Amino acid sequence: MRLKLLLLFAALVAAAAPARAETVKVGISKLLGYPGVPIAAARGYFKAEGIDVEMVYFDSAQPIAVGVASGGIDFGVSGLSASFYTLASHGELRLIASSGGEHAGFHNLAYLVSPKAYEAGVTSPKDFAGHTVALTQFGTSLEYAIGRAAQKFGYPMSAVTLRPLQSNTNVMAALASSTVDAAVMPGSPSVAALAKGDAKLAGWVSDVAPDFSTGSALFTSTAAADGKSDLVKRFLIAYRHGMHDFNAAFVSPDGKQVNGPGAPAVLKIMADFTGVAPEELMKVVPYVDGEGRIATADIARQIAWYKAQNLLKGDVKAEDLIDSRYALPLVASR
Repeated sequence: MRLKLLLLFAALVAAAAPARAETVKVGISKLLGYPGVPIAAARGYFKAEGIDVEMVYFDSAQPIAVGVASGGIDFGVSGLSASFYTLASHGELRLIASSGGEHAGFHNLAYLVSPKAYEAGVTSPKDFAGHTVALTQFGTSLEYAIGRAAQKFGYPMSAVTLRPLQSNTNVMAALASSTVDAAVMPGSPSVAALAKGDAKLAGWVSDVAPDFSTGSALFTSTAAADGKSDLVKRFLIAYRHGMHDFNAAFVSPDGKQVNGPGAPAVLKIMADFTGVAPEELMKVVPYVDGEGRIATADIARQIAWYKAQNLLKGDVKAEDLIDSRYALPLVASR
């Protein structure tokens, strides 16, 4: 009898004990344009869904896509590179939500110029033809941003010499030393270079390509999307809470940039995440859709450009890469 009571007591204790949170790894870079995960983590949204998030940091997009496809990382938040599209087209990755992007009046990606080149008259991305332009890696959304400038201002990509320098730190050093003429960088790491005079602002990608609304995204492996649907859904609930908080802080109902009541608290979280002071982050606020919706038309434009540059092969369609079980559509690209 006593044994039965002890077993019953143990069962009751086990039933009453809270379930252990599931740990997931998220590949991400410390950029203001990736707010969904750090805000959700800081405000307990993942904990509420029974998830412990471990952020694994990278300085470029392509390794994140590879890490998620290999199963070493559960989710990724990054710009959408040719590597991502290649892996996704082979059935390895699935798009499930957007992150930061471009929209008129917001500052996500910046065109920068070295002090020497600026003095010589390179003051806008229309002047990049005939010059060296740095970026972290070939085939990233940064190269796509250069391509959009070339399209807008009427020069071929072959007129630009691209220098992949592997990290934003290296890009900033190259600008400061004028060993490159220009660069494309995310806004949050570029503010320090601008403040010190190590680079000059030549423009914002949002002015050149305001329809580049799904510039970065949340994705997972096809294996996780198919086999761990409950986890993916819970992750997305928390992630969208974080995206909503950023959107409410900085985006008005008509799509204009504002500083809402929640802005100081959100900036504090993002300052801790990026290592950039809140007052500096205010200068480089990206556009973030509050529901993390994905613009299919924008994805299709990116795919077409990568294919035109021979960076992507085969019959790749945006609709096939976006997992409609989880992703919400942005019907019209902003």
